[in-house]
Amino acid sequence: MDGRMDAPGVREDDGPWIHIEPSPRRVRVEFGGETVVDSQGVMLLREAKRVPIYLFPKEDVRMDWLEESGPGARHPKLGDATWWTLKVGGRTAENAVWSYLNPSDEGADIRGCLAFEWTAMDAWIEEEEEVFVHARDPYKRVDVLKSARHVRVMIGGEVVAETRRPSLLLETGFPVRYYIPMEDVRMELFDPTRTSTRCPYKGTARYWSVRAGGAVRADIVWSYPDPIAKCQKIKDLLCFFDEHVDAIDVDGERAPKPVTPWS
Repeated sequence: MDGRMDAPGVREDDGPWIHIEPSPRRVRVEFGGETVVDSQGVMLLREAKRVPIYLFPKEDVRMDWLEESGPGARHPKLGDATWWTLKVGGRTAENAVWSYLNPSDEGADIRGCLAFEWTAMDAWIEEEEEVFVHARDPYKRVDVLKSARHVRVMIGGEVVAETRRPSLLLETGFPVRYYIPMEDVRMELFDPTRTSTRCPYKGTARYWSVRAGGAVRADIVWSYPDPIAKCQKIKDLLCFFDEHVDAIDVDGERAPKPVTPWS
């Protein structure tokens, strides 16, 4: 079959699409030391080439902390949005909330629901677990498989890692990532950095730079010291940006460089 399934009955090569469905998760949003949303009636909006978005019915939102602040952008599928500003105590998040008061027929299920700018909020909690970056997509998979493949990583003309016991992380829509035990990596060439990133499917990553071939490659390696429960197999393993190393060989063959947002 040609094309990747992105939504029920929709293929990526069909062009722009949206998919709206109820989420079974209880979701809370915190801002300014208060819970501004607590909902078990969450709607999940998924669309082509964008991260998923939670929308909440008005009755689950502290509307007394919201002020309508004007017209928002026009969505090609849903219609015109309306901005809201959130004010809690002495804090304000201007135009951090939006809704579709009169959406198209495709958006009828989210009429009047409100969406919150993820990064403008202090915390997002699904059931009793904090979630980072964006809502999780129920149609996305992240599998970690132990492998016996021979993986060798080269940076600056030097072999900086070599293993026959990698763990392969297979994530929908992304290239295979090879996670390598520290014992199989030349850690004397690595310097920890202050860089940290978060992933809704894996947790919080920390980074290293690599000194090899007379140069330094900054933040080219990462690890998850405390991944979420579903990804415990990658705990403390190291992964390299395939896009930026000289080469990664797998079973003696050069792996093609992937084209990703980090290329």
